[in-house]
Amino acid sequence: MRRPARAWSVTAALGVVLATGQPATAEPAAPTPEVPARFAEQDVQWVPCFDGELPPDLPPGSERLECGTLTAPMDWHDPDNGEEISIAVSRLSPETGPAGRALFTNPGGPGGAGLGMPLALLDGSSDLPAHFDVYGIDVRGTGASSTVSCGQDQEPPERSDFRDRSPQNIARLLRMSQDFAEACQRHSGELGRFVTTEQTVADLDLLRRVEGHDRVSWYGISAGTWLGAHFATAFPDSVDKVVLDSNVEFTGTWQDVFAWQPMAFERRWREDLRPWLAAHDATYHLGGTAEAVQATVDGLRAALAEEPLPVPDGPPIGPTELDALLLQTMYSKQLFPVLGDALVELRAGTGDGRAVAALSSRSTPVSTDPQDSMDATLYSIRCNDTEFRGDPVSVVVDSEVQGAKYPLYGYYAIFQPCVFWDRPQVDLPQPTGEGLPPVLMVQSENDPATAREGAELAHQRFRGSRLVTVRGEGDHGVYGAGNACVDDVVEAYLVDGRVPADMTCEGLPLPEPGASALASTTGGTLLDRLDALRHALS
Repeated sequence: MRRPARAWSVTAALGVVLATGQPATAEPAAPTPEVPARFAEQDVQWVPCFDGELPPDLPPGSERLECGTLTAPMDWHDPDNGEEISIAVSRLSPETGPAGRALFTNPGGPGGAGLGMPLALLDGSSDLPAHFDVYGIDVRGTGASSTVSCGQDQEPPERSDFRDRSPQNIARLLRMSQDFAEACQRHSGELGRFVTTEQTVADLDLLRRVEGHDRVSWYGISAGTWLGAHFATAFPDSVDKVVLDSNVEFTGTWQDVFAWQPMAFERRWREDLRPWLAAHDATYHLGGTAEAVQATVDGLRAALAEEPLPVPDGPPIGPTELDALLLQTMYSKQLFPVLGDALVELRAGTGDGRAVAALSSRSTPVSTDPQDSMDATLYSIRCNDTEFRGDPVSVVVDSEVQGAKYPLYGYYAIFQPCVFWDRPQVDLPQPTGEGLPPVLMVQSENDPATAREGAELAHQRFRGSRLVTVRGEGDHGVYGAGNACVDDVVEAYLVDGRVPADMTCEGLPLPEPGASALASTTGGTLLDRLDALRHALS
């Protein structure tokens, strides 16, 4: 689950996010299947996404991307009440024309803007654009769709180091969570209460219906696995093949999902990134052992806490911003060389170095979306969907425990806006896989954002699912990253309907210094390419 944010915010400092709770009972288990004619009989007016000359560095075939708008009810439980919203969508058909087979995609978040996702599949290695009409979607709340907000005009909160456990700082951090929750709900207004998974899957099925597809296939990454599993559960007759890549524990709650992150990020740091930096001490001079690298980074963090490093046109880099750089790097091995260079720059006192700027630039959102709407959609979904178990006291205690065990990210568990959220009554059924065709899950062993343990639990609970485990790999998003074993299995399943048994693939080797594909629209993971395309649709 990827979601960098404003440099001053808590969530920005993480470049990651997650947490909430358990289903409640109240409203019907799923929105009504009755679709008023004014929605069911609409036509999406497709137009080229790019007017005139294409933006530079887009992959070949980008000129075929079309954009349009779908109109949906704000509340699918009462679709005739007159309140409507718009959903921004994109469509990429094969070079030979419409394929007649649809693949819906989602980049995660939850709430990540997805209009550019079809372009990320145009890297020359994915076979899917030749066989499907590939759809990108800015789900309700985010991007170019009807949006929610946490208030872009709010004042930056007081800077805090999450490892500072003084009573004053604990109170400050809890107040930060409360203020953030109240701002999101205040600025999002009525729509905020309907930015939920159950409402979103009804939007997806409306798009399927309007576009004239009896069934659609699904490819979702990260929180897109949650959305895909719930889409299939709510509308089992609407889905054909479903691929869930880098899986959240979608059979549980959002709180269960995010509880895995401190451990998973710490594992990626200790087992992959830290040893890689040590192995390249001749390049980065951070220490020749993992322990020496740890000492160097701890020393740098302490120095930045004492005296944050000024940055032109932005807030200074302190310990929280350093944490953000480390966490952001772990999503993709292609970022390891960039982090190495960034740490060299920071130790030299260069806050505006190219590597630091490159990592920081990944906070820029995809599509036309200001980051604010992605933040607000993320927290609306995670706080509306499932109930949060606990209170401010239990949150403080848990963050102490997590921080002691997993210091890199564990202390950040104190930031829980859902504790203070005025949650609407939503009954989100638990996906079980019953009545569905086999679903394909792919998962790397050391994924930092969606831990393999959560994926394995979901696999055990989701009947008929197949799990492809990628050994010796830690990237978040494993299809379309150049792993022939993974790509062949996914494409054979989606294109030809060949369902594998549970199996393993070997991961790809870590890069050499200077080998990053960070700025390429044709290299790295699919999410790397999506980041490189971030400005294409703005």
